[in-house]
Amino acid sequence: MAYARAHGIAFDDEMYYVSALLHDAGLTEPFDSHSLPFEEAGGNLGWVFGVAAGWPEGRAARVEHIIVTHMRADVSAAEDAESHLLQVATAWDVAGRRPEEFSEARRKSVLDRYPRLDFATEFLGWFEDQAERKPSSAAAQAIESGGRLRISAHPLDA
Repeated sequence: MAYARAHGIAFDDEMYYVSALLHDAGLTEPFDSHSLPFEEAGGNLGWVFGVAAGWPEGRAARVEHIIVTHMRADVSAAEDAESHLLQVATAWDVAGRRPEEFSEARRKSVLDRYPRLDFATEFLGWFEDQAERKPSSAAAQAIESGGRLRISAHPLDA
């Protein structure tokens, strides 16, 4: 949200929140799909959540799209604000991309409230599991393109 404010990006905060909350649920055992990439399984969960919450089908479909898109090629804020924000946030959280966007004070504030503990090791385990079982997935492509090193070398875990 701080990134959005700094860049003047207007977005639907409820839709972004739900997408951010559920985006990696497909990595977990209860929501893992043995055939779909984790972001698609998570997107499906986002759609079900939205419909169950009484949202119109189109709004639920937007959450599904945002969750799926977070593992795709970068999307601009002008094209899709919520997808862009989720991509920026997850790329920073997982691999340390765009460190200049997050001040030292902002980092410290977040880490004081939400310590990373053993995030890199745990996340990498889930991600590599996805890559191994689903070799055509975005997770597999990320691992193949150096994702293990990027995740392991995250500046917040140093």
